[in-house]
Formats: sequence, C-alpha cells, structure tokens
Amino acid sequence: MRSTIREILNKIEALNNDLREEYDRLSSKYGFSFDRKKVIFLEEFRKRNKSFRFPTWKYVIPSNLRHFLSIPFIYGMIVPTLILDIFLTIYQWAAFSLYRIPRVKRSDFIIYDRRFLDYLNLVQKVNCLYCSYVNGVFAYAVEIGARTERYWCPIKAAHKPRFSHGWYQDFADYGNPEDWNVKFKDGEKAFIDSYWEKSFIK
Repeated sequence: MRSTIREILNKIEALNNDLREEYDRLSSKYGFSFDRKKVIFLEEFRKRNKSFRFPTWKYVIPSNLRHFLSIPFIYGMIVPTLILDIFLTIYQWAAFSLYRIPRVKRSDFIIYDRRFLDYLNLVQKVNCLYCSYVNGVFAYAVEIGARTERYWCPIKAAHKPRFSHGWYQDFADYGNPEDWNVKFKDGEKAFIDSYWEKSFIK
C-alpha cells in the first residue's frame, strides 16, 4: 500500500514539475518575470498591453441594465466575506493550536497579481482585487474546513461529491470501520508527513 502511495505521489510531483515548466513557458511567451511577489513586464509587452486597455470613463457607464442591477448584490457580499475572514482566522488560530494542526497561510489563497496587467483599467483592477479577495477567502475557508474534517471525521461520502478538497482522498472509505479507526486515531499525526501539508504549507 505504501509503495503504491509513493508511486502516486511521485507522479503528482512529476506533473507539478511539468506545470511549473508550462508557467515558465507562458512567462517567456507573454514577456514577464517575477521579483518576489511583483510581476514585471518587458517594455515592449507593456506598450502592447496598454493598447488593449478599455477607457475607464466608458467602462464605468453600464451598457447592460442587468449588470447595473447586479452591482449592489455583488458588492454587498463584502460584508459577510469580511466577517467570515475574521472568524476563520480566529477559529484556526485557536482550534488548530489545540489540535496541533498546521495553520493555513492566508497568503497562499488570497493572491492579487492582476494589478500588474496594463490592459486593465483602474475600475477593472478594483473589480479584480475584489474578486481575488472574495474567492481567495472562500478557498481559504475550504482548506480550513478540510483540515478540520480530516482531523475529526475523515470518512468519504457514499456518493461521489461533485467537488472534493485536497484532503478527501486521504479519508476512509464509506462503510470501512477498520480504515475509519485508523484515520480517526491518526489525529495530528496525519499532518506531519502529509503530501498535502508539503503542497499547501510553505
């Protein structure tokens, strides 16, 4: 069993290497490089990108009534999202410390590098900031919930879920009490040498 898991993890690592190479290829194709968390475009690409920028003054005037009517519903989500963000952070700092579960790094999920794109106008960049934050908080919440679920109730569902988090494959099969007892007793030990810990916690 362990050798099979190791083979799968080696395949995943090889695919991750392929993915990194593909990102390197794209950065070369579109003329950008990284300086820590900053994205820097070559001057010729910056000039080209700016030529695609939609004028801000035209963008702020909604051309679609449906889009205009949706504005309060979209931006109204900032309030519950901020509350969720605060409570998630408090929860994991308290509970994960007691469970000895590695805490989730918020910065791994809330990423905003679209501000370096010159083909976006100011309003579009603000919109992208908002989307990056809200969706990042939701992804942050999923990972915190997933680690909690792995600690307390690592059992797969009887039916295949449409979406499953990164820890799900480590859960006990539905209807397998022996595997459940092993997984449940793992507790904090499950996170020590976990592939997912190495993947998500840098």
